[in-house]
Amino acid sequence: MLQQGVAAHNAGNPKEAERLYRAILQVQPTHPDANHNLGLIEVSMNRSGVALPLFKSAVSAKPNIEQFWLSYIETLITERQFENAKRALKKGKRNSLAKERIKALKQKLASVKAGNNLIQAPVQADQQKMVDHYQNGRYEDAERLALSITQKFPEHQVGWKMLGVLFGQKGRKAEALVANEKAVELSPQDAEVLCNLGNILQELDRLEEAEKSYKQAIALKPDYAGAYYNLGNLLKKKNDVGGAIDSYVKAIKVEPGHPKAYANLGIDLRELIFWRPNPDLQEIITSMLDSKNYVRPQDISTAAISLLKFEPTLKAVTEMHLTGELRLSLSNIISDLSHIPLLLKLMSVSPLADLELEAIFTDIRSGLLSSLSEITGSSEALRFQSALALQCFTNEYVYVQTDIEAKALETLEAVVKQSLLKGEQPSPQAILCLAAYKALHEYEWCDLLAMDADIEDVFTRQVIETKKETQLKSDIPVLHEITDKVSSKVREQYEKNPYPRWVNLGLPLKSFSVSELAKDLELSILGFKINDVENPNILIGGCGTGQQSIDTAATFKNSRVLAVDLSLASLAYAKRQTQELGFRNIEYMQADILDLGKLERQFDIVESGGVLHHMDNPMVGWKVLTDCLKPGGLMKIGLYSELARQGIKKMREEINLSGIGSSDDAMRVFRTKVIDSDEDSHKSILKLGDFYSLSELRDLLFHVQEHRFTLPQIQSCLSDLGLKFSGFDKKTIVESFKLTNSNPDDLYDLDKWNAYEKANPSTFIGMYQFWCQKVA
Repeated sequence: MLQQGVAAHNAGNPKEAERLYRAILQVQPTHPDANHNLGLIEVSMNRSGVALPLFKSAVSAKPNIEQFWLSYIETLITERQFENAKRALKKGKRNSLAKERIKALKQKLASVKAGNNLIQAPVQADQQKMVDHYQNGRYEDAERLALSITQKFPEHQVGWKMLGVLFGQKGRKAEALVANEKAVELSPQDAEVLCNLGNILQELDRLEEAEKSYKQAIALKPDYAGAYYNLGNLLKKKNDVGGAIDSYVKAIKVEPGHPKAYANLGIDLRELIFWRPNPDLQEIITSMLDSKNYVRPQDISTAAISLLKFEPTLKAVTEMHLTGELRLSLSNIISDLSHIPLLLKLMSVSPLADLELEAIFTDIRSGLLSSLSEITGSSEALRFQSALALQCFTNEYVYVQTDIEAKALETLEAVVKQSLLKGEQPSPQAILCLAAYKALHEYEWCDLLAMDADIEDVFTRQVIETKKETQLKSDIPVLHEITDKVSSKVREQYEKNPYPRWVNLGLPLKSFSVSELAKDLELSILGFKINDVENPNILIGGCGTGQQSIDTAATFKNSRVLAVDLSLASLAYAKRQTQELGFRNIEYMQADILDLGKLERQFDIVESGGVLHHMDNPMVGWKVLTDCLKPGGLMKIGLYSELARQGIKKMREEINLSGIGSSDDAMRVFRTKVIDSDEDSHKSILKLGDFYSLSELRDLLFHVQEHRFTLPQIQSCLSDLGLKFSGFDKKTIVESFKLTNSNPDDLYDLDKWNAYEKANPSTFIGMYQFWCQKVA
């Protein structure tokens, strides 16, 4: 309740904060933080007399907290209780009050006693009215009242504080700076005012001053989540990623539901490697992954795995695996591993791109199968078995298995089947063991299984969700029968293997208008009609399993999305996830991009990522998409880079020459060969997350059709299609490019980008992802 109260307080909702603090004090009247924070609210409402006993209670309960003494003594001075203030100063000095604080308070006490600081305050009704205007979005009314208050009571900080916030929101930076500096001058102990000043200083790129202001705010109010969050943003600007992460962690510890801190932390964790343990961060990453929409697990798995490698238990298990001793104490090992929450969470939601962990899990899986009768069905063991089965299902059983395992699986399946036919339920250990080798819905007896708590998570993912997807297929409309030969082959590939399987999805915290997104991405747009579109109609050509369609629907305000794909299996997966996340602005349809002209519709925005390069003739498909785009509309395209994928190209040629085929077993055998290889092209592929999931590996190396492009080729294509390059989509790449290309127009010069890519050939290892505009 305290955390909720602090969150409401920091969010500018004092009424809700007051309600929560008072509820705490009803149960625990001497609660120091609730008393102190309620006192701060009373002071902000010009009720210092009411605040005084609250502050006194706080210092009595926790005399070692400096901020409690500061609030108490300042209020005594405000109430002109000079002797009590002197006594409190002495007590504060004996506890935690710093010398500089004591000196400042003594000066203030002397000044007030001399009559030099008798500040008149606006009536409480006007203050509350101004706050109500602001909280209800009546910013013009709030500004008029704040200006009136500053004119009548120039030495009271409340009007200046409000003006600082309002001017900052409107981008009136110079005025915001003046107002915030005045508010700080009048109330140097107000942490919120100091944080506001830090915000405007940061916007003005006066980073050192802003950092100092945030740290002063935190010193005054150590539980100020907003100050930690803003300090994190500033440190990120200064390229101090470690400091930024520490600040976001502190913000989340103070306010566990801080969505912006979670989101920015997720961004900073991408591809990061840790060289020291951080238990607090492990706990926060686990809670981040418990939500379905803070971050894509694969984006932060590298960072999370690097933290896990410091776990003593995992270190010991790794050593036992290397020495061949792992199976000698398998029960103890899986019990110990089950007590690492972040490990189990990662295993449950994302393929883990780490060969060391893969080898351990493969060994444990085999050991469980061969000694199942010896493993006790403890809650710890079942918890780990469940996570292992989910990991194998999510990576689509990419781990290799031996002939001995295959025979043992046949025996175990026969035993399970016989039990079910007798009307008996098999042990959870046996079911989870089988589920780690093959999805439960693929067993002919799966309908005879009864779901209980021990297998609930696995049964839900491997049976219930897949059945729901089968049902949803019949509800998906079909534009036209797919007849193109290459399209038919591609469709067949994805019908068998919806790509990719995903559980969590990092969604934007707020929706953008077209103009807001264009500004955020620094896109170059000719004319401004597209910026005025308030309800964009969006087409996604090749939506796969729904990550792009859901992300787009969440990104654009008031949007309507039509998402098409060749594969009904992929569309059903997308539709299930869309329904579970509660999105109602997405329509799914089975269609070949080549047939989209039959829609007889044009859209404000068209997106197609990672699709055109799998067509027989990408330009034909791109032309169809362009015809579906309104004049002046925006298009987002994703294409493979010839330069970045040289190693992948070499491996595809190797696979074609070997004639090994693209069955699941053939891909597993090839993976083993690559893992054991010393060739540079093989080693480089191990760094890609796609290597650690069967369908993603198929898409990466075994796809039936692939084209690659250079930036000059893309420039030529854009010219032929009447499209103008507007900018790349990935902000991190853009920021790196700007370090050596400082002219603003360089961002839209593909010749400059071509030179940059040649100097940095792995820049677009994923894809070129860029925006363009229809100008003809």
